[in-house]
Amino acid sequence: MIKSANFSELDTETLYKLLQLRIEVFAVEQKSIYQDLDGRDCEPETQHIWAEHEGVPLSVLRVLKGPGDSSQIGRVCTARQARGNGLAARLIELACRENPGDIWLHGQLYLRSWYESFGFITESDEFAIDGIPHIAMRLSRS
Repeated sequence: MIKSANFSELDTETLYKLLQLRIEVFAVEQKSIYQDLDGRDCEPETQHIWAEHEGVPLSVLRVLKGPGDSSQIGRVCTARQARGNGLAARLIELACRENPGDIWLHGQLYLRSWYESFGFITESDEFAIDGIPHIAMRLSRS
């Protein structure tokens, strides 16, 4: 089941589980130690989108509001046992449908072609975030 909510609509157990999945993937699996809890999750316009099964989040992302109609997708991750089932793709598609302006993201380099399949184009040279190669990408709606 796909769900979407802003911070004020999340109950504490759901928020805990969403953050737990992000830490599991980014900090534990990818060994990327950074301040995941950056204050942006609780901004009133931040949209949390996730796929869950029997109350357990399997894939998650967040959409931050940018200037004008623009948005930024981030914190895209899927639990190891749920990968390859198209969950993250469904979340990206929903995020793109629900956010009308240009959409930006910093994607891991190895996922470039996957993001391109949704219409994103590369907007930067490669750069590292915590030692992991990334690129800035944009889905233009103008």
